[in-house]
Amino acid sequence: MSTTSSTRNTTGEMMVPFLDLARQYDAIKEEIDQSIKRVLDSGWFVLGEEVLGLEREFAEYCGAKYAVGVGSGTEALHLALLACGVEFDDEVITVANTAVPTISAISFANAAPVLVDVRADTLLMDASLIEEKITDRTKVILPVHLYGQSADMDAILRIAGKHGLKVIEDACQAHGSLYRDRKAGTMGNLGCFSFYPSKNLGCYGDGGMVVTDSEEYCERLKLLRNYGQKTRYFHEIKGFNSRLDELQAAILRVKLRKLDGWNERRRVVAKTYHEGLSENTDCVLPVEQPETRGNHHLYVIRHPERDRLQEWLKKNGVATLVHYPVPVHLQEAYRDLGLREGDLPVTEAAAKRIVSLPIFPEILDSEVEEVVKRVNDF
Repeated sequence: MSTTSSTRNTTGEMMVPFLDLARQYDAIKEEIDQSIKRVLDSGWFVLGEEVLGLEREFAEYCGAKYAVGVGSGTEALHLALLACGVEFDDEVITVANTAVPTISAISFANAAPVLVDVRADTLLMDASLIEEKITDRTKVILPVHLYGQSADMDAILRIAGKHGLKVIEDACQAHGSLYRDRKAGTMGNLGCFSFYPSKNLGCYGDGGMVVTDSEEYCERLKLLRNYGQKTRYFHEIKGFNSRLDELQAAILRVKLRKLDGWNERRRVVAKTYHEGLSENTDCVLPVEQPETRGNHHLYVIRHPERDRLQEWLKKNGVATLVHYPVPVHLQEAYRDLGLREGDLPVTEAAAKRIVSLPIFPEILDSEVEEVVKRVNDF
């Protein structure tokens, strides 16, 4: 853990940030700087040895045979859908309780998102609602491992197998999370990760990765990310420019070695929150299923007076965020889905109550205790 002292305002009161990436850089500065210098000295910046090294190391970390670096988590999902053969007007079953980029990727593939509600306890895909949404146009089930918690993959895979559907895991918040004894992203046909800076494994810009056990999917993804070419200027399919660059890959190789330790620290923070807030009857705390071990990317509570609580915490020096305040189906951009308020009641109710408390590996114990105190004071 960083030895960074807590931030205080002009009157000496503690200020708790939602996230402080500068603390992380300070703790690993020498290794990061060396990795960047290595790339600059090499003079090679796109699809070189650093990307190859990260792909090999990340695949091994996840327990997958292959990994393909791409431009972002959104692009990981987009290209995974295309690799699975998703075409115009195909349907992809997913959830509305997610970041909009999950749905953007489906739109990029010219497919139709079909949304199911989430479970009231975990706020993850309710597998019992999937089959009623399957039609002859359904091609893929896309569960989201939101907040770093794994969806009910046994049930999802069973339904997919029964109906001959592909499964693509949105593991963009689930680096290192476990479902039973398997890492998130390795149970479906493909698993997609984001390396956005705020993720548990984040670079210093945009980046993403797709993991798979299929050599066919791997080779297809490599074509799709690089204009459809294996050999320069000879294009086998219509592709895209979605390449993870060498600088980001080098940075991620350093950070990957720290990931398990950082995730463990997040679990300690989550445990402190859970113990400190367990007697607060206004708070609904996160639920972790017995067969899962999350990475605690976010610590999301539910509170009946969320907006007032959030304002109170802000006034008292505690930064919070809401992940996410407006479900996808109620966004202006997705009116064409034809869904209205009331169609996904669990998702909608949660969106009015959820608030994410500060959690990151370098947060100080005193800061965590301050958050607990302030929430309980309210």
